[in-house]
Amino acid sequence: MATRTHSLEISTPSHREIRMTREFDAPRELVWDAWTKPELVRRWLLGPDGWSFAVCDIDLRVGGAYRWVWRRDKHGREMGAGGVYREITPPERIVNTEQFDDPWYQGECLVTTTFVEQSGRTTVTTDMQFVTQETRDAVLESGMETGVERSYQRLDDIFASQTAR
Repeated sequence: MATRTHSLEISTPSHREIRMTREFDAPRELVWDAWTKPELVRRWLLGPDGWSFAVCDIDLRVGGAYRWVWRRDKHGREMGAGGVYREITPPERIVNTEQFDDPWYQGECLVTTTFVEQSGRTTVTTDMQFVTQETRDAVLESGMETGVERSYQRLDDIFASQTAR
């Protein structure tokens, strides 16, 4: 396990937004690849322990879609989500929609993820814009930050193993 020197920061810049910010000990191109290549996404974007990917499809182009289905290892329950890429500026910015198959929050979310490198470290900022303040608040109250941070810890481990080579 890598040493944890960074933690997830969550803020609410407006009544409908959640902003998540996290720094990684890796160059921007490597972080970009981890966000956009299915073979890497499958290794870290799993939320809490005990989940795996059943489907991880990424058509990384404007108008292209992504489709993710996670499976709970213990009992096989699945949770699916997907969306469409609206803007892609490698390796700086991705804008996409997000909607869950079995919606646990109202409407579609607009997600903007930016990647900023400084001195070999990359700060990732994810802005999520929801349809209402109530939806944003429900997502905040869901405990989602625990799964996001666990996923980011896995990503730290991937970067540490790649830089150790």
